[in-house]
Amino acid sequence: MKKLITVLVVVVVLLGLFVMMGPFFVVQEGYQALVVRFGQITKTETNAGLKFKTPFIDNVVIYPKKVMSWDGEAQRIPTRENQFIWVDATARWRIVDPIQFYESVSTMSGAFGKLDDVIDSAIRTVISSNYLREAVRNSNDILQSTSKETFETGDADGSDSLRQLTQTQASYETIAKGRRSISEEMLAMSRQLTPEYGIEILDVVPRQIRYSDELTESVYNRMIKERNQIAQAFRSFGEGKKSEWLGKLDNEQRSVLSKAYEQSEMIKGVADATATKVYADAYGRDRSFFDFWRAIESYRLTMPNFTKTLSTKMDYFNYLYSPRGR
Repeated sequence: MKKLITVLVVVVVLLGLFVMMGPFFVVQEGYQALVVRFGQITKTETNAGLKFKTPFIDNVVIYPKKVMSWDGEAQRIPTRENQFIWVDATARWRIVDPIQFYESVSTMSGAFGKLDDVIDSAIRTVISSNYLREAVRNSNDILQSTSKETFETGDADGSDSLRQLTQTQASYETIAKGRRSISEEMLAMSRQLTPEYGIEILDVVPRQIRYSDELTESVYNRMIKERNQIAQAFRSFGEGKKSEWLGKLDNEQRSVLSKAYEQSEMIKGVADATATKVYADAYGRDRSFFDFWRAIESYRLTMPNFTKTLSTKMDYFNYLYSPRGR
């Protein structure tokens, strides 16, 4: 009985020591493993679960089996028309051959380094061989757009001419490929080099394309020029309306002055006629008094303006010497 207990204890101890030496390892869901013995791959485990290895001899290298993301650094790349743009791209990839992956790059950091070289080179090659419009548009649907930027003046009279002058419609060039096709070119070019690393690239997508500083300034200058043209159209329209209203004002002023002059002449004519009648009546009543009064009124108006008198022997000065004018 004691021998049996001793044997059981020894067996348990040996099993404990065996387990402590680590003969088992676990492959998590979404991962795959390689069992390496003295630098040589002896087994590949692609399914999740509890796996066995030889303690102290075998090493386990685990790689992800799921789809992973690659995010590159933004690159300043010239397009075919030699316009520099910044391209920030992303890609999805996975390890499809863990043995080839282990033999070529070994580590995940090495894989990302290889992807940087391959994908960045493909992006630069494709972008530099295509026009800018190919990288930012997917179709020519925008050419069918009839939308225009219209400025309303609020003036029903003559505003149509200003609207026609300030209506702007952007002109777009026709694309031959489009952004989606360019992404497919990047993907095809990248896939040519990655199989030797045991990697499959699923897609390559430029997630952001922005102008360089020089090109941005050029775009801003063009926008400013367009806005200045519209502003000048408003100024010209305003100057035209100003001249129109000044012309109307001048015509109305002339019309009012003409009517006022006509009325004043009529009033003067009536007043002169009345004055003539009054003078005639007064002359008829007492001619001598009328002559005297006319002479005094004339003296009152003219004498203050005389600076010197050379002679008073004139009929005009008769009433100065005699009330009867003799």
